[in-house]
Amino acid sequence: MKTPLLAGLALVLALGACGSRLNPMNWFGGARETAPVASVEGPVTRVDTRPLVAQVISLDVKRMQGGAIVRAVGLPPTQGFWQADLVARPLVDGVQVYEFRVSPPPVPNAVSTQRSREISVATFISSYQLEGIRQITVQSAGNALTSGR
Repeated sequence: MKTPLLAGLALVLALGACGSRLNPMNWFGGARETAPVASVEGPVTRVDTRPLVAQVISLDVKRMQGGAIVRAVGLPPTQGFWQADLVARPLVDGVQVYEFRVSPPPVPNAVSTQRSREISVATFISSYQLEGIRQITVQSAGNALTSGR
């Protein structure tokens, strides 16, 4: 009698934990659009002169062994933008903001289809860094996308 009762209790507890914050698969949900984040004053290590991409169109945070991969897709105004990076800003109140920076083309280029202009970029966040992060935001010139726990 005790064995089925204990097995049932263990099953209920295990299934109940699936929706909790302890389950790493639930740590970051789908991205939602938010207002652009104001500049944060803090120590400046290097000035990045590349402009922000015009628009962030998707944000995905995938949990991996040892941390998470933050992947974003940006849309510049024309083709030819290159050298894309997610530049981390200082962590404030559990919110990690990344600026989606790109280098403009050396000469003006044509505007083509949206798909041909899309730029993908990703960065890795270690488990140690994730401990203090509850929300990840990727900032562009026109919008920002946020994913949170």
